[in-house]
Amino acid sequence: MSALYTAARGLYRGVTTLAGPAVTLYLRRRLARGKEDAARFQERFGQASLARPLGPLVWLHAASIGEAFSVLRLIDKLLADRPDLHVLITTGTVSSAQLLGERLPARAIHQYVPVDRMAWVRPFLDHWRPGAALWVESEIWPNLIGETTARGIPMLLVNARMSPKSFASWRRWPSVAKALFGGFARCLAPDEAEAERLRALGARDVRVTGNLKNAAEPLPADAAALAALREAIGARPVWVAASTHDGEEALIADAHKRIAAGRPDLLTILAPRHPSRGADIAAQLRAGGLKVARRSADEPITPDTAVYLADTLGELGLLYRAAPIAFIGGSLVPRGGQNMLEPARLDAAIIAGPHVENFRVIAEAMDAGNAWLRVGDAATLAAAVERLLADGVQREKLIMAAQRVAATQDDVLDRVARDIAPFLPTGETPDARP
Repeated sequence: MSALYTAARGLYRGVTTLAGPAVTLYLRRRLARGKEDAARFQERFGQASLARPLGPLVWLHAASIGEAFSVLRLIDKLLADRPDLHVLITTGTVSSAQLLGERLPARAIHQYVPVDRMAWVRPFLDHWRPGAALWVESEIWPNLIGETTARGIPMLLVNARMSPKSFASWRRWPSVAKALFGGFARCLAPDEAEAERLRALGARDVRVTGNLKNAAEPLPADAAALAALREAIGARPVWVAASTHDGEEALIADAHKRIAAGRPDLLTILAPRHPSRGADIAAQLRAGGLKVARRSADEPITPDTAVYLADTLGELGLLYRAAPIAFIGGSLVPRGGQNMLEPARLDAAIIAGPHVENFRVIAEAMDAGNAWLRVGDAATLAAAVERLLADGVQREKLIMAAQRVAATQDDVLDRVARDIAPFLPTGETPDARP
């Protein structure tokens, strides 16, 4: 362990210790804004709200709702393969806790991750005593990682993501990066480019397993809500613009107007990536002369509704099932795009812009399979939507091609589970403390 890392770790621990009152105040402000869970607030301070189950327990940490959803099938498989095992999964957001509360199977427990102060990390680990720790993607908390390592708990980095920007930042502190990433017994990367970045930072036993998000189960939808939405849409032509970012809503509105010139009964469903922007988006659309109904306000779809603004969380599965054509947001502006496999698994023909870097491997597979339409602006987006509305045969060809690409990703889950298996605990975990 280098002197620089030792000094950096000591400085970080000292700062986070002294910052305790400020961190507590910050968390209470988040609580007042509804961004923390009042009923389980103590979990953020390392105080468990549930008893530890008897027997071997593996701990997964997933930062937020996307990462949490990506590991649901993995949790199911781990528990199916090991009937004696329990799973603890931690996240940091209220929305992810709500998702997991609805979806976790028996023998799986959710807790909020403690904030990264030693005074809160230690009681968390004292209580849960995991036999192994799986960190999903690349959220790095030095105190939590350091204390887990000090207790001899094997750690794995699963679906390890390292953007070029983050890689460049870590490269400026090579000894710190090596100490942190070298603490993982095994790193499972989604592709070779990610793997090479991790190796360059000092990670050990890096293996390419594919992207776990690509093996996720189809997004869920409430059956009653889906039936109600389909009834409200009726026979109208409809498409969805999903996970849009700032700058894209104006392009969606422009595209809607172009299509509606020939299809005045067109309904555009718009689901922003951040629903908190709903009021601003609605005002923008209405200023442009469009009749808008907001789902978050329970405003109904009427015959003159042009845009149904789905400014709610966790309902993409509902929207993809309700619309046969899906534009994937974050791709007409440089945000890297979203996961095309989600609409592919729900029978929606896919349209996206040029910015698909976040899911480059899948975009390349979709290209090779002629499974999506690429657009560059409002005019080409409108033309693509109109083309698919008018030509049901081509729309079905796109849907089937995308489904074939999605099916090729199903073995990712088996590869990840196989590479995790040697590190899973086999008996009651001792009360290991440094």
